[in-house]
Amino acid sequence: MALSGLPVVISILTDSYKAGHVEQYPESQKMVAYGEFRQSFNKSEDERFVFWGSRYFVEQYLSHQWTQADLDAAEQFYSTHNAGDKPFPWPKDLFTKFVKENNGYFPVKLQCLPEGTCAHIHVPTYVITAEGEWSRLVTFLETMLTHIWYPCTVATLSRFSRDVIEDSFTKSVDESEYWKIDSRLHDFGFRGCTCLEQSIIGGTAHLLNFAGSDTMSACYYAQFHLNGGKPVANSIPATEHSVMTAWPSEADAIRNMIERYGGEGGVFATVMDSYDYKNALEKIVPALHGLKLSKGNSMWILRPDSGDPTEVILAALQAADAAAGHTVNSKGFKVINGINAIQGDGIGLAEIKKISEACIANGYATSNVAFGMGSGLLQKLNRDTMSFATKLCYIRYADGTERNVMKKPKTDGGKTSLPGQLKVIRVDGVPTVVPLKDGGDESDNILQTVWNKGPVDVKWENFEELRARVKKEWVALPVKHDPVSEGLKAEMTKWIADYDANYETKLAL
Repeated sequence: MALSGLPVVISILTDSYKAGHVEQYPESQKMVAYGEFRQSFNKSEDERFVFWGSRYFVEQYLSHQWTQADLDAAEQFYSTHNAGDKPFPWPKDLFTKFVKENNGYFPVKLQCLPEGTCAHIHVPTYVITAEGEWSRLVTFLETMLTHIWYPCTVATLSRFSRDVIEDSFTKSVDESEYWKIDSRLHDFGFRGCTCLEQSIIGGTAHLLNFAGSDTMSACYYAQFHLNGGKPVANSIPATEHSVMTAWPSEADAIRNMIERYGGEGGVFATVMDSYDYKNALEKIVPALHGLKLSKGNSMWILRPDSGDPTEVILAALQAADAAAGHTVNSKGFKVINGINAIQGDGIGLAEIKKISEACIANGYATSNVAFGMGSGLLQKLNRDTMSFATKLCYIRYADGTERNVMKKPKTDGGKTSLPGQLKVIRVDGVPTVVPLKDGGDESDNILQTVWNKGPVDVKWENFEELRARVKKEWVALPVKHDPVSEGLKAEMTKWIADYDANYETKLAL
């Protein structure tokens, strides 16, 4: 299901210098590269991540067949791309060959972790293998595939947020109300995205962990493309400041909401700080509570949109409590009758934790509060948040000589890469990186082939199955773990020793 046509030819969807690397690499029979997260989310103690997004890149980009028209346009582009408007080096002959002889499909093999897999940093998220005459194309797709950092990082942040919310529910909410967790973090990030495509990729990543979202592009994509038409997300009617200020008074705007959505079982939200937040809480809420009760058993959600997030939420809960009263649950915390609050301004992982702790400290069950996260969820992230990188790890030269490839800068040990051909297996259920030899057994390799010089028959699970996988695998993993096997560590030690022993000789040559 193509979402849109590509505005550029696919042959230039990489960094400029990648186009010249084909003639810079040595002649070879086979080359392998892999992608990994090199650090935990914002360098936290928790080293887990959620893998997500490979299907989108395979279907939207890899599956695009290159054509002669693509090559003609690329040739025109590269003809002046070098400094001084001179021709830039690019693999025209190889591109022409696979357009004519490989149905226009990029001739590499791509293996990825299954969507929704939870693992630790340093576990390869994907492996790219290029063989024969195509070998030196191994990292041409690196730029595009590296974008996997984004959906994985959003999915991981969303999962960490769920951990905080689940912990607060465990402390203050009856188990019979745990079903509300799915709606406690709402995606408010659509308008803050850099482009529409980002909203789909990032928005679906969040939906792996929660059902609440106003990013309908992601909700629709997940429902109809990833889940067979079965809904995966929902939202509620809610006002914005334009609605509130369009009426003669805030009370009129809220009265309209109650009339329209306040019937039995209704849920609706009203922003409360267009003019005077304190006045709205202390006067308008109690004044209209009777009208709400007359319409039926509905849920009115108060939304502050400015001020200190913790203070304004506590003020909302106290005003709601004063107007509607509360019951006390089995854990001794107050559950307000028919009025809740949502904080969607300035929310990040730290704010969710701080507000949850403040609610508990003031005797309120955290089921009284939901969160909306916008730019904090879909935008305040970058490739360095978890330090994602793709590195060459193996080469078999034209004469058949094999060499494991490794990056190990003395100035930054955190950028050390893994050498050799790799596979990922489960050891006591935990994804672990081990060496792989040519022709070796891959029956236990959890890296799934999603592309092999063209489309392959991939069993993509539906979205509900992916949610279940994330939930099951995340809690089963230790928070901190080194996934590099002893066998691979031995290979790294040997590589370093061999390199050090031959360094002066190589320098002399």
